[in-house]
Amino acid sequence: MFKTAPTVILPAAEDRPVIGTYTTAEQAKKAVGFLAENGFPVERSAIVGHDLRLVETVMGRATAGRAAGAGAATGLWFGLMIGLLMPLFTGSTGSTGAFVLGGIAYGALFGAVFGLVTYLANKGPGFVSQQAVIADRYDVVADAAVADDARNLLIKHNWRT
Repeated sequence: MFKTAPTVILPAAEDRPVIGTYTTAEQAKKAVGFLAENGFPVERSAIVGHDLRLVETVMGRATAGRAAGAGAATGLWFGLMIGLLMPLFTGSTGSTGAFVLGGIAYGALFGAVFGLVTYLANKGPGFVSQQAVIADRYDVVADAAVADDARNLLIKHNWRT
């Protein structure tokens, strides 16, 4: 049975005035971080992005070699983990290196095969991409009861734009 995430009820926008507006998410996060460093109760604040857009950056062509390589890399890490854990369960301490090397080899092999099979079974686009949601501006808001304190902190230290 699936568990659902708890419902979070956010205060209305008019209960949370804007204490700072920034052009990048990094600037807004730095402002909230600055507030946190100065003892402000940041759990009473939020960052709100406006005019959202989806940006999909094309990383390159999807090829069988690329899929097998990515699968091998993932399998290598999984195999390394298994190789490091095997001596704990077998009681053998002398051949830890063999377990690690075997785990890496088998993990990379099975990962490459799985990546290749997934690539061949997937009839999707012929490219690899990464998606990001970006806003035109980011407002830092806070509960009305503490908004003036936050605004004064940001103004005092030249963080507010």
